[in-house]
Amino acid sequence: MNSKAPDIIRIAVAQLNPVVGDVAGNLAKAREARADAARHGADLVFFTELFIAGYPPEDLVLKPAFVAACERAVAEFAQDTADGGPGVIIGTPLRRDSGLHNAVMVLDGGKVVAERYKLDLPNYGEFDEKRVFQAGPDVPGPVNFRGIRLGIPICEDIWGDLGVCETLAESGAEMLLVPNGSPYYRGKVDIRHQVVLKQVIETGLPLLYAAQLGGQDELVFDGASFAFNADKSLAFQMSQFEEAVVVTTWKREADGWRCTDGPMSKIPEKEEADYRACLLGFRDYVNKNGFKNVVLGLSGGIDSAICAAIAVDALGEERVRCVMMPYRYTSKDSLKDAEDCARALGTRYDIVPIFEPVDGFSNALGQMFEGTKEGITEENLQSRARGTILMAISNKFGSMVVTTGNKSEMSVGYATLYGDMNGGFNPIKDLYKMQVYALARWRNGNVPPGALGPSGEVIPQNIIDKAPSAELRPDQTDQDSLPPYPVLDDILECLVEGEMGVDEIVGRGHDRETVHRIEHLLYIAEYKRRQAAPGVKITKKNFGRDRRYPITNRFRDRS
Repeated sequence: MNSKAPDIIRIAVAQLNPVVGDVAGNLAKAREARADAARHGADLVFFTELFIAGYPPEDLVLKPAFVAACERAVAEFAQDTADGGPGVIIGTPLRRDSGLHNAVMVLDGGKVVAERYKLDLPNYGEFDEKRVFQAGPDVPGPVNFRGIRLGIPICEDIWGDLGVCETLAESGAEMLLVPNGSPYYRGKVDIRHQVVLKQVIETGLPLLYAAQLGGQDELVFDGASFAFNADKSLAFQMSQFEEAVVVTTWKREADGWRCTDGPMSKIPEKEEADYRACLLGFRDYVNKNGFKNVVLGLSGGIDSAICAAIAVDALGEERVRCVMMPYRYTSKDSLKDAEDCARALGTRYDIVPIFEPVDGFSNALGQMFEGTKEGITEENLQSRARGTILMAISNKFGSMVVTTGNKSEMSVGYATLYGDMNGGFNPIKDLYKMQVYALARWRNGNVPPGALGPSGEVIPQNIIDKAPSAELRPDQTDQDSLPPYPVLDDILECLVEGEMGVDEIVGRGHDRETVHRIEHLLYIAEYKRRQAAPGVKITKKNFGRDRRYPITNRFRDRS
């Protein structure tokens, strides 16, 4: 060991919200974080995976100009460290003779002092890094940073079974610093803790886990960076869903390094975590893509109400417009509930009746449809008239249309293409119906940190209590066509998240014929889901990145 090695190191964990492709903006954010960390006495600033590029950059890294821009930005940042302030560990794509790598660069004394490449490239769920990156040629050794030997495995390197952490420990690493791009799903913080504890036990080393924050398309990165000491105690826990640069103090003791100063933030649970994930994902999608405001159809039902609440919490009431589009089947309760919800949230509320457009479509098609029985086709004309009106408002005023279908509906195709599926983004796309109700009840009793919406009951109780209905025909309820939502949601979770067989689902107490019908509806609705707007990933397996089923598919589980 170097006799001049320090006995104390202050490591700033930069839990920040980069924007994919905004190399200059991400560099500016990194510089600001380093300056802040320097003011608080940090020796090292630790950024997240591919920070300078934003994560995940997907096929952007196949563009040589983009990779070159990232490397130039890191080289500029390296020059900053000549000021004698904190060193830096930062993630970036790098092209070398061995290929294009998901890498980190260690900066100190005005130069790049080390590079390390990700070895274990994930290729499952939302990850497809093997498509664009080359794995590191070998297990990287520790980096000597000011006399301290730091192991820097990158994200999946601690999740997989390639033995990266053990090799680093055997090579003399004194602690492990892991930059991560780890998307949220329900219960993910506990899973990360378990993964890290396994590595701490196997290596006998403390481990710092820096987690990215922010929404990127359908993914939400929830932060909640943390560390475990070598004795398996939680060293510190940063907040979830909030940007922060936190300086932690580490001291060398007889048996190695130990954190003596760091935050212990409380991690939100269940409905609060899901709501805040929806809020962060929606806010970042709107703001990062440059939309000034949003518009949504407010029907008086639970789905549009929770979406309106999320939109106001994310953007503020002045950036949200709600539109009620009544037809002859719209109930008085729905008219009142929609108005009450808009007033509670403080949003602009417009009423645009659809009698004339629907009748116009019906008249135009009258001769062709003569002699046929009215049914779903005529019902869908109502939905498509509403979708057209919302898109017209979007075109006229530059507002992004918020689409409001939940995962239960999208699973079984209970949605209309070019109608209620119209929109740019869906904050509840990955929430089953009963989860929507749970989040509505939670929001009525709580205001999440950073929310711009009001306190109190923002979703009228009548919306929560009444039977859900599309109101496309007299006295219609969702349960006319579907099983009760508690039954439907459990069957769907078994089929989608669990990939369970029919026999196994029936063994949970469900009717076999019902399970077969829901499985059939799930498969035949795939073509609709391919055309749906993106939306926040909340569950372990969302439609799209995580679940890629063929549209043309004749398989049915006939057990």
